[in-house]
Amino acid sequence: MGWQTHNVLNCSFIQNHLLKTYSSEEGSHMATTAKKPAVMGYLPNDVPPFGQMVLLGFQHVLTMFPATVLCAILMKFPVSTVLTITGLGTVVALLGSKFAMGKYIPLYYGSSFSYIAAVTAIMQAKGVEGPVAPPEVISVVTAGFIATGTINIIVGLIIRLSGGKEAIDKILPPIVTGPVACTIGIGLGAAALNMASGACCGVTDPVMQLKWWAAATVTLLAAFIFSVYLQGKGFIGMLPILLAAIFGYIVAIPLGLVDFSQFGKEALIRAPTITFPVFNDPLTATVIVGVGIMAIATIPESTAHLYQISLYVDHLAEEQGREKYGLARYIGLNLMLDGLNDLVNGLFGSTAGTNYGENNSLMVISRNYSGPSLLAAGVIAILLGFIGPLAEAVASIPTAVSGGLAIYLFGVIGMQGIALMMAEKVNLYDPKSLAIGAAILIIGIGGNIGFNGGFLPIPLLQGVFPYGWPAIATGAVVGIVLNLITMAWKPPMERAAVEH
Repeated sequence: MGWQTHNVLNCSFIQNHLLKTYSSEEGSHMATTAKKPAVMGYLPNDVPPFGQMVLLGFQHVLTMFPATVLCAILMKFPVSTVLTITGLGTVVALLGSKFAMGKYIPLYYGSSFSYIAAVTAIMQAKGVEGPVAPPEVISVVTAGFIATGTINIIVGLIIRLSGGKEAIDKILPPIVTGPVACTIGIGLGAAALNMASGACCGVTDPVMQLKWWAAATVTLLAAFIFSVYLQGKGFIGMLPILLAAIFGYIVAIPLGLVDFSQFGKEALIRAPTITFPVFNDPLTATVIVGVGIMAIATIPESTAHLYQISLYVDHLAEEQGREKYGLARYIGLNLMLDGLNDLVNGLFGSTAGTNYGENNSLMVISRNYSGPSLLAAGVIAILLGFIGPLAEAVASIPTAVSGGLAIYLFGVIGMQGIALMMAEKVNLYDPKSLAIGAAILIIGIGGNIGFNGGFLPIPLLQGVFPYGWPAIATGAVVGIVLNLITMAWKPPMERAAVEH
């Protein structure tokens, strides 16, 4: 889930339109439309000239860079490692789609904000205080990313075998996934304010606290202005968070919040830190459950992105008089590729991810859906991870600036959960929906804010959950169980509707 608000409000319309369009075409040849005048743009299997491909790839990297780097900072992962491995994960996913069906699914994979709350809880339980967690802690966290990848692959297989998204919607309906997304974002509210105030770093001096709040407030205001008033202004309108971070950074310099002493210590070229997962830590079971179940927040997001990009790809194909790709048919494969990307990140010490709506927007604006240009972007991201001064520059970003961005970004995650329920027309007058959503929100948000590290003090399965039950994951599981109860034991109103 990147920094830009995704177009989930259009998901239902796009989904219904595309499923009607392509459901009868599964297993058949793609239809060829009437020949039309040449229209500029690249379809997924098109290979631009090398120079163009590099420039288009670099543009993709610029688009994904702010969110992916900020995710790495907030989850205390090495930025260079995250850049390199998310680039590798993108390359693997793209090649996987080409191998599986002979055409690219043009999506870029970056770090997801959906996992920040769960990862933060683990970092707190492990007593991590510095800007980057030690490798032995990252090894524990990445075991959870292996779980998210496995869950995505299983869900993708279920969809492929059952023939459609409807099957998984029975288990993960919008009244579950929407409140879970709300819980993730709002549950991080205290963490964002701790970063903005300096409380996370033990700042108690009133003068210094005012400086932290000043930097955070200016950054938040800049993010708001750039997001709202640069919309529709071309490529620069796609970089509001990057611009806000730069503006906040500049303001923080005279406030004495930027530490320049770390510059010049890294070699120009150096290898990123690679960390392998471990599964024998006392927190392993907690991590697998607490982090792994957050995959249910990225599943509807990833599916929405596929529907959206498929619609625009086929529109361009029609304009060019070429075969439509019908990418919307590959819901299951898309989720399996998401899972494959998470496995790559988990295996080598990076953060779990999702395909980015920001890059989808870039493709729509530029009419460039070329898979090879996305491969070029992945390769560029891999190379960036080897540049030492870049890591130093990112590490020097003041926590107060990150806190100002976090207030905005975490709130957007919560709002996206509301948008998802609106888009899917969830009936909040229905007692069933009210009960399921209410349980998820109170357990997840209340537990994450009200208890140390976001762990519920439930004295059961303490061998599995030595610090307590992870609140957000527990809320999600409770919502799933309540929904399953209503599936097995239909409420009276639903029974009456079926009978009639």
